[in-house]
Amino acid sequence: MKSKDIALVALFTALTSIGAYISIPFKPVPITLQSFFVILSGILIGPKLGALSQVLYILLGLVGIPVFSGFVGGPQIIMKPSFGFIVGFVFAAFISGKLSHGEDSISSIKIWMASIISTLIIYLFGLPYMYYILNGVMGISISVKDAIYANFLLFLPGDTLKIIIASLIGIKILPIVKRVD
Repeated sequence: MKSKDIALVALFTALTSIGAYISIPFKPVPITLQSFFVILSGILIGPKLGALSQVLYILLGLVGIPVFSGFVGGPQIIMKPSFGFIVGFVFAAFISGKLSHGEDSISSIKIWMASIISTLIIYLFGLPYMYYILNGVMGISISVKDAIYANFLLFLPGDTLKIIIASLIGIKILPIVKRVD
């Protein structure tokens, strides 16, 4: 790995951490800017480095550095309803990078699709995990319908805005990043 790649991975690990601190407290999962930086990590630095930045983010949090929303860290985070979304970050970054870096030519449509699909991947991991932790571990009875409403439909306007901004940034900056490589 080149020193530039290491710096980019560290940058997106840090940005995801900062995104966790920019949050709106919401139960059981807060609204944060993390997914915005997750999407951008894949688009701008590619699938492998983007995913690596998210793996590093998770590892830092699991060893106790307070990088997760609410200024928390440590292995106990695994039992929080939001941890499934965090696991989804790795796969979302990889997919957003894979879709936007597929060819030599940069396609705006691919970047838009990468942003949308990677956001859905975060939900694909997060919603079932949250449902399981709330019902199976914490004993808080919540229906599938309520879980989807509370943590998908209510988050959709903000996530749509994140998708739009991440896509527009990706469309503008990715050509510059590819030229520098």
